[in-house]
Amino acid sequence: MVKLSISLITIVLLLGCTSKKEKDLMQVYNEKSNYHKQLQKTEKTQLYKNGVTQVMLTATYLFTQNFKKKDARDEVFIVGLHLEDESYKTFNTAEYNLTLNGNMPKEVKILSLNDERLKDIPFVTESGNYYFITFPHVKSKDFMLLFESESYGKGELHFSKRAKYVLSKEAF
Repeated sequence: MVKLSISLITIVLLLGCTSKKEKDLMQVYNEKSNYHKQLQKTEKTQLYKNGVTQVMLTATYLFTQNFKKKDARDEVFIVGLHLEDESYKTFNTAEYNLTLNGNMPKEVKILSLNDERLKDIPFVTESGNYYFITFPHVKSKDFMLLFESESYGKGELHFSKRAKYVLSKEAF
């Protein structure tokens, strides 16, 4: 009887310690879980001139894990381009070049700021231009997106088809 009473009191105390704020916090986190998953797949690079950022590129890798042996899906990204120089507003100029492991994109679509695909993408601002970019399939698990500018140099963004904390064999 004493053990039952102590168990009931312990359960009541533990349930009473859970605050409404913690429940609200967990509810907000669960509502934004897709945003947080996309944040883990987002990389950023900045190109400078005289120590001042001229170009910022953010890329979110839209990869969902599947366990098929022969996964030959294209590599898809949402890329945000933020420019200080207003004369170059898109990738459609000779000024900028974007490649994935040396391969040019198969398709580049401009996205409007109202596009549903931008809803869960981190770092979306009104001053940026956003693109849905498709590259040919890459067999390796790790790869590099290279952004080059004639005026400001180049920036590298490293992505992986596995969790970021898993090290590749090359790291050893």
